[in-house]
Amino acid sequence: MSRYVSYRDFDWILMTFVLVICALGVLQIHSATEHTKFAGAHLRQMYWIVAGVGAMFLVSLVNYHVLLEKIHWIYIVALASLISVLLFGQKYLGARRWIKLPGSVHFQPSEWVKLILILAVAKYFADLHQRELAWSDFLKAGAIVGFPMLMVLAQPDLGTALTYMPIAVMGLFLGGLRGKQAMVVLVIAGLLLPVAWIKVLKPYQKDRLTSFVNPEADSQGSGYQVNQSKIAVGSGGIWGSRQGSQTHLAFLPVPQTDFIFAAFAEEHGFVGALGVLLLYFIVLMRLTQNAQTAPDRAGTFLVMGVVAVLSFHILVNIGMVVGFMPVTGIPLPLMSYGGSSVLFMFLALGMVMNVRMRRFVN
Repeated sequence: MSRYVSYRDFDWILMTFVLVICALGVLQIHSATEHTKFAGAHLRQMYWIVAGVGAMFLVSLVNYHVLLEKIHWIYIVALASLISVLLFGQKYLGARRWIKLPGSVHFQPSEWVKLILILAVAKYFADLHQRELAWSDFLKAGAIVGFPMLMVLAQPDLGTALTYMPIAVMGLFLGGLRGKQAMVVLVIAGLLLPVAWIKVLKPYQKDRLTSFVNPEADSQGSGYQVNQSKIAVGSGGIWGSRQGSQTHLAFLPVPQTDFIFAAFAEEHGFVGALGVLLLYFIVLMRLTQNAQTAPDRAGTFLVMGVVAVLSFHILVNIGMVVGFMPVTGIPLPLMSYGGSSVLFMFLALGMVMNVRMRRFVN
């Protein structure tokens, strides 16, 4: 395969919609933090976006086949980074999730590991050519995602660990998962749920799940975030309120990160919220189209892995702010404040562009 590619094949339409979402996020972060201790966060978000765009262009130039060939070593480095977090990571609010780098920069390895898992799963299934998966293939794919997932759960970071699951699910689905296998896994998962509740989940994680079922039972405690978020979304009405009492009077927790969609819905109403959902829908459809036109099986699996993670983030975050999902700390892609999340998304988009730009290269 030739190393020469052209940016004429770059998906500029997808890029435009992505940057529009980012711009809305920056404006909302500025509005939500203007008179708080987080003032100026929108400027830092802009720096991360610029860095992410640069990284995306760089990644798009590296032939993804080269990365797939080296994925065994890259996967080992990913595991090593997660181990280093457990050993040397900075503890904050009872969790070790970040490594402090020079310049007071905090790096969250669990975010970039998503990209490594997308590559690893794509490589594994691209090398399989049978129409249906054997149980051994099923277990190997589960192990590829399972080991990093357990390490992230040990930090503990349930939200990020859950975002690894759609990568495995998408790979298994496209790889030829049989109905009987899916049923067996669902039954086993159902049987293991009580064990996970007792042995794996921390008390605060259990509180989040129980408050999701009945947030009014502890409206000033574990159910506070969900209740305030629902009030914010509802008070936006059709066209929104620029005053945004829930956001600007600090009733809504972390409106620049996990609950940015609630803050946006309060200020821009149903019409604004629907507009954001439409933008995400267009991005997902554009990504799916790129998967359909991928030059090979590996490219298809890679792009659909990105679709799976992005879809999961959007579904869980927006479901969380309207009370349909438990609070898990999963950010809204491209809008929520956070350098690690922004960089992961642009690196993932860089891989998508990488695949697209090689559609016609022989």
